[in-house]
Amino acid sequence: MPIPPNTAGVSRSLLRDDVYRRLRDAIVDGTFAPGEQLRDGELADWLDVSRTPVREALLRLANSGLVVALPGRSTTVTAIDAKAVRDARDVIAAMHSLAAQQVAGRLSDEDLERMREANRRLTEALNAGDVQAALDADDDLHDVPVAATGNAALASVIDHFGPVVRRAERIRFDRDGATSEKLHEQLIEVLATGNTEQAAAIAFDIWFSLPAEESADS
Repeated sequence: MPIPPNTAGVSRSLLRDDVYRRLRDAIVDGTFAPGEQLRDGELADWLDVSRTPVREALLRLANSGLVVALPGRSTTVTAIDAKAVRDARDVIAAMHSLAAQQVAGRLSDEDLERMREANRRLTEALNAGDVQAALDADDDLHDVPVAATGNAALASVIDHFGPVVRRAERIRFDRDGATSEKLHEQLIEVLATGNTEQAAAIAFDIWFSLPAEESADS
């Protein structure tokens, strides 16, 4: 397994979630290609951490379907098929729709401003051609209504299926993120005004319109 150079300034203080995100994103952006074997020792050296958080991250990624982990043998990056992506996308769309419906009219001014600021960062990232920064900003935006629900089960489902859907998100932002920016603006507006049905519909459309089949073939 060829390990890319560590150019992100990762320190030994990386938390488990940080290790997970780095490995997830390396799979989604193609740094680690489908069929490639991942060795926890080499990954730990790359991230400059112990093997424990790497192994935990690989287990989470296996549960989400981005890798296949065989105990005592190897961990391999999966090629996600179209059905798997569609199924995950549909679940994610339903969960975000439910979150938007539940918090419409209940978000604080600070919550709404956090969403607007995240959408501004997304726009800046897309204009700069920085897809990874756009994905991170998108995460920050959608995390606000999810966190506001206080529903741990809902957040857990999104965390489980999110990595598979992320490949489709990356394709969208690679091509044209303007549609997402506009839908985000509409979502923030209806969340502020408290229109629960419209908030649920817009949130669903944001995720359901992701290019599932193409993400699986790419």
